[in-house]
Amino acid sequence: MNNDLRDAVVAEAKTWLNTPYRHYAKIKGVGVDCAMILVDVYYRVGLLPEIDPRPYAHDWHLHRSEEKYLNWVTKFCDKVEVALPGDLALYKFGRCISHGAIVIKWPIILHSYITDGCVMAEGDRGALENRLSGFYRFRGIE
Repeated sequence: MNNDLRDAVVAEAKTWLNTPYRHYAKIKGVGVDCAMILVDVYYRVGLLPEIDPRPYAHDWHLHRSEEKYLNWVTKFCDKVEVALPGDLALYKFGRCISHGAIVIKWPIILHSYITDGCVMAEGDRGALENRLSGFYRFRGIE
């Protein structure tokens, strides 16, 4: 991802700060979950077509092993070893990957978390510690 595009992802992601967590929602300042913030940010900067992964139960990851979240991500991204700004960080909760965040500058991420809403946080601390599954980058972008 070139630096201008990376900067655009980070800038757009930051416009969501302090938006409350709301399952299924995608309304800046009103509510968003960890999937829909990714959909909107990457759509707005031109990296995703208009997609909608809903419906999904808020606790689907606790009851099955199907990698629903990861399957959506890998339609557009490849796993990378080192995170750069604008990449995705994916986390495993329950049986499978079920949480995503936008890398600001590793380890700083921006995500919508159920207890905090949309915040910047350290992606390797607190509730996320030992849950990181990997980093993902949009295909065809350096």
